[in-house]
Amino acid sequence: MINTALRLPAPEIEALLQGRIIAVMPNKFIIPGREFALYPADASINLLPLEQYYRSNFLPIAQSTFAQLNSQGVLIQPQQMSLLTDEEQLKLPLLAYETVLLKAWAKCELCQIINNAETLATLSQLTIWTIEALKEILKQRQNIFLAYLRVYQLPKSIEVPIKSNSQFLALPQPLNVSETKPVLNDRTFAQRKHQLEKLEPPLHLELEELQSAIASLSISQPAAKQLDDDMKVFLGWSSEKLIKQPDPDLAWINNIAALGNRSKQEDEWKNNYQAGTDFENIVRDSLEFLGFTIDYAHKGGAGGLDLFCSKPYPLFGECKAGKKIPNPTAVQLLNLGTLRRSDLFNQATKLIIGPGQATTQLQDAAKVHNMAIINPETLEKLVKLQNNHRNSIDLFKLKEYLKAGQSDEEVEKYIDQVYKEMSLRSQIITAVKELSEQDNETSKATHHSFITEIRAHYNATHNPRLNDEVVRDLLIELSSPLTGYLGRIKGSDWKSDRFYFLRNLLIN
Repeated sequence: MINTALRLPAPEIEALLQGRIIAVMPNKFIIPGREFALYPADASINLLPLEQYYRSNFLPIAQSTFAQLNSQGVLIQPQQMSLLTDEEQLKLPLLAYETVLLKAWAKCELCQIINNAETLATLSQLTIWTIEALKEILKQRQNIFLAYLRVYQLPKSIEVPIKSNSQFLALPQPLNVSETKPVLNDRTFAQRKHQLEKLEPPLHLELEELQSAIASLSISQPAAKQLDDDMKVFLGWSSEKLIKQPDPDLAWINNIAALGNRSKQEDEWKNNYQAGTDFENIVRDSLEFLGFTIDYAHKGGAGGLDLFCSKPYPLFGECKAGKKIPNPTAVQLLNLGTLRRSDLFNQATKLIIGPGQATTQLQDAAKVHNMAIINPETLEKLVKLQNNHRNSIDLFKLKEYLKAGQSDEEVEKYIDQVYKEMSLRSQIITAVKELSEQDNETSKATHHSFITEIRAHYNATHNPRLNDEVVRDLLIELSSPLTGYLGRIKGSDWKSDRFYFLRNLLIN
């Protein structure tokens, strides 16, 4: 049960909830172990104007948070009754009735006293405050109290009235809280706490700047939110990748096979032409989602080429919805492709997409003209793989599996191969994570799982066994800023490089 709340500037509570910071600067020393709710205050609590108090990469969030807090106030003009004339009537002031929302509670893990001005530059880099703000606080108070807070989300927000300007205030009624929803897990918090205590400089300042820009963009562009979430995980501001929510704009990927298998003889499909058009459209959407560049000058229809992809290599396609693919389909693709783009057709990839097993006649024609045939179900599997693991499809490798004739089994082999490669990388990540836990290290900057150790740990439980060079290449790939599953500290040579765990690779 919690009876008190700590007043903090509203943006700093938001930064704690985002995992951007793990510490705040109270006016007085807080005894470690003390627990309290987090109570948002307005900008008057800060010693400097907003633009001077918060770093530029956090300033947009601070401005937005304060604006949202101010919007919660409701001004009430009290009714006035007087026997005096209007000119002499007493003017009563406006009464402000304001409430705030409590979203989280916290436990103080450590309260550090900082009075060395030489450390303020690094402290600023590790937090959201400017050097000027830190200097001003140190000047006025002689000490900076840095309280490390382990923050937990409340199951639901609680509305309480504003009634005090002190650092701690009593809650209207006690809160029953639990530790079921920590912002950061134990390991991530321990790593961040060690880094801040030792004032170790941040590893990715440029990415923090980029993340701030993306966070601002995600307010108006929901598509940017996924990248924002991924970058927070990479930067250590979030413990684990959020559970991926279904994107309503991608619901169509579940209908690829269904549209391809529409039977033109069934009464429910009264417009046969429309059924075929719908399938052509979803095939174009599918190939574009996989990474092909669609030339929309070719839109099928009577006497038209169903689809043409110009990049990353030329691909001609013919789509056939219904119970089976007509035998003349290969000849039809040959004639239309040669007629429309004779300069590219012979060397291009040629693809027929339709349901069921192709007839012997169609298979023979496809083999003669080097055309691959796949079912809509296979195309749907490719698209779902790309959706679950973005950019996992290598179109040039896929091209090697589009064999002349029925190619579903070959493409299935490629899909299996992609999953095997991802599984290997997931196992390497797990090996690094397990080594970290065995070493019981709290600092990713000092963790020393060298390549040979990781290889030995992996080979102890997996086959086929890997050598140091293969493990090294995988570790470098997984520690790239574009993947962000591991972190890397370069040594004097590749054998002394150090790697540490950041996040899991979940295989769907």
